Amino acid sequence: MNNVIKSIKPLKFKNKEYNILDFGAKADGTFNCTEAFKKAIAACSKNGGGKVLVPNGKFFTGPIHLESNVNLHLEDKAEILFSTNPNDYYPLVHTSFEATELMNYSPLIYAYKKTNIAVTGKGTLNGQAANDNWWSWCGKDEYGWKEGMPSQNDPLNRFRLVDMAEKNIPVKERVYGNNGYLRPNFIQFFECKNTLIQDVTITNAPFWIIHPIKSTNVLVDGVTVRSHGPNNDGCDPEYSKNVWIKNCIFDTGDDCIAIKAGRDADGRRVGIKSENIIVQNCKMYDGHGGVTIGSEISAGVSNVYVENCLMDSPNLDRAIRIKTNAKRGGLIENIHVRNLQVGQVKEAVLRVDMFYSVYKGDNEGPFIPRVENITLENVQVKDAGKYSILAKGYASSPIKNILFKNVTIDKVGKTFQLEHVDNLRFIDTKINGEVIHKN
Repeated sequence: MNNVIKSIKPLKFKNKEYNILDFGAKADGTFNCTEAFKKAIAACSKNGGGKVLVPNGKFFTGPIHLESNVNLHLEDKAEILFSTNPNDYYPLVHTSFEATELMNYSPLIYAYKKTNIAVTGKGTLNGQAANDNWWSWCGKDEYGWKEGMPSQNDPLNRFRLVDMAEKNIPVKERVYGNNGYLRPNFIQFFECKNTLIQDVTITNAPFWIIHPIKSTNVLVDGVTVRSHGPNNDGCDPEYSKNVWIKNCIFDTGDDCIAIKAGRDADGRRVGIKSENIIVQNCKMYDGHGGVTIGSEISAGVSNVYVENCLMDSPNLDRAIRIKTNAKRGGLIENIHVRNLQVGQVKEAVLRVDMFYSVYKGDNEGPFIPRVENITLENVQVKDAGKYSILAKGYASSPIKNILFKNVTIDKVGKTFQLEHVDNLRFIDTKINGEVIHKN
């Protein structure tokens, strides 16, 4: 783990500032500042980089595209309000939706094949997503969708994209945008090196929130994410290496942190595993999982370290969650969790599901996954909900090597529910007041 931390060097930017007000921006929350952001970033990049300053005030804009050596910096009372008009997110860019690559709406903040880029400062990034715009596209009543309205689940939308990937149709021919109803990511660094997101507050996201994809040396530090929309994962490192997430707060509508590595055939085509992911000193509140691996995980994940985190909410389903299936395949290995404080979760401290599915038949295929080497050490839990461990593997591919060491769970409905788990061990572990000796 220390080698991973050493590999993530502090970013350095030229000591020159470009205030967006000097490029035509207005801080009234309604004037469209898209061109002002574009001009300020272009000038900064052309002159060797530096800081693009967003001063105190409210700035309305379309997508912001970063260039190498640019630090987009928000002052403490600065707020960027992003448009909810899909037409503002043209031209289409090379991006992804639920871990399948395509040409689609630009993410709200986007960088493609850039180096040395940052989004910093104590201001707020507000996607302004709500039930009357992006969120209803998910096709769920609780987010504003009604019978007869379009959604991502229409046959020509999400399912057609997955089918195109299965047929290995080139990404440039997977063209979506208007009438596709696939929501954009909030912050996406695509195939970038040496990136930083620090101190900002992010709210009301259309879809996944922080999404480094095919990126190396990523630092997410001191960020607060409060966004309860559909698929509002807090941070989704995908096909990425050397990622350090620390000192953050996640209060989300989906997984707080979800480590990805491609969906089905697309993940196997790309073939880049996510590895060397560190999560330190974070707080997780509402969400489907505190730290999750999957479900889009076909290229595999290795070496995840979670330490010194707090997870606590009646609306947090699990602390540590691994989800995959036989359409994904891949190897998930070497998951190390220590010094974890859990107040309350709904379902389980650890859930490992190798049959994960949202839609009927979505988990049926010939690509049997593997899950190996999970350690939870120095974990204190007040209320674990239904299970300490809920784990289901295959007879032909059992979940291997789970260790609970110095774990105390004060209250839980059932100690275990296990299918096809090999080498489950407990050392100095107490559940519901009883010492556990199962080996």
